[in-house]
Amino acid sequence: MLNTELYLCENSERLDTFLTAKIGQTRSQVATLIKHECVYIDDKKVARPGVKLKVGQKIRVEFPEVTESKAQEVDFDVEILYEDDDLLVINKPSGVTVHPAPSVKEPTLVDWLKHKGIRLSTISGEERHGIVHRLDKGTSGTMVVAKNNEAHEFLSKQLQDKSMGRYYLALVTPPLKDDVTIVESNIGRSAHNRLKMACGLEHGKYAKTIFKQLALSNDEKVQLIACKLFTGRTHQIRVHLESLNRHILGDHIYALAPKQENAERILLHAYLIYFIHPRTKERLFFKADFDAVMQESIEKKFEKEILDEVIDSNYIMRSFTAAS
Repeated sequence: MLNTELYLCENSERLDTFLTAKIGQTRSQVATLIKHECVYIDDKKVARPGVKLKVGQKIRVEFPEVTESKAQEVDFDVEILYEDDDLLVINKPSGVTVHPAPSVKEPTLVDWLKHKGIRLSTISGEERHGIVHRLDKGTSGTMVVAKNNEAHEFLSKQLQDKSMGRYYLALVTPPLKDDVTIVESNIGRSAHNRLKMACGLEHGKYAKTIFKQLALSNDEKVQLIACKLFTGRTHQIRVHLESLNRHILGDHIYALAPKQENAERILLHAYLIYFIHPRTKERLFFKADFDAVMQESIEKKFEKEILDEVIDSNYIMRSFTAAS
């Protein structure tokens, strides 16, 4: 154990409220400490954060030592769209995995954050790097990363209550039939292919996506669409499109058979993100430019005059106002 602290209850109140004030951490972090069996009342292990304390009781907290994994050498760079003391907004490159895992051999975004020195303080013994939400390996675009515990808590709540907004652009085939398409369908792990997720499963989690037509390609076989997420399930956009018998160019997991068109990468990009800043409470908007592969693919297939209009940030957000 790194250290042990002993506190005396002087006023009857909830345990999590008491410890939040004493150790200067959030209630959810205090709950994590309790879950990890690090908190004792009069030498008895505590199981619930909401226990009512009595005057004179002694509360002992055993803070576990933080175990840090070794960072891999990073051979890629990440564009920083915005940075201050509380958060970082980046344009994640396609091909970069967010979190390390036994199956991931190459350096990840977390490795890049380690090299940048972003390690959130923690009281639970778990190494944390401020990842508020994730993107699939092949997906590029906007991500917000917290640089301290308070910012992480504040941004995570926005993700849950939908006050954080995310808009994606994708090249799909065949084109969608309707100008606006809303898909609400539970998503869970596929029983037939462990690499895939599937729609309409009883054990799945609720998911909602709205798709908006933006432009039709010159040969009318491909469509540029915008997607707004109301939930953040694994592969959500890809799975919901598959339920409509559509797929994103370059997506070989959810591709239609036979594959209609190859691409160097999945042509899915987290284009816009907005959220409320945890310190200033100002609403911030950020846009991530396309990488060379996606830019070239779009320019080859669509008229420039149409593109300039439909990928305008205000146009995209206005398009979803009525549908939401």
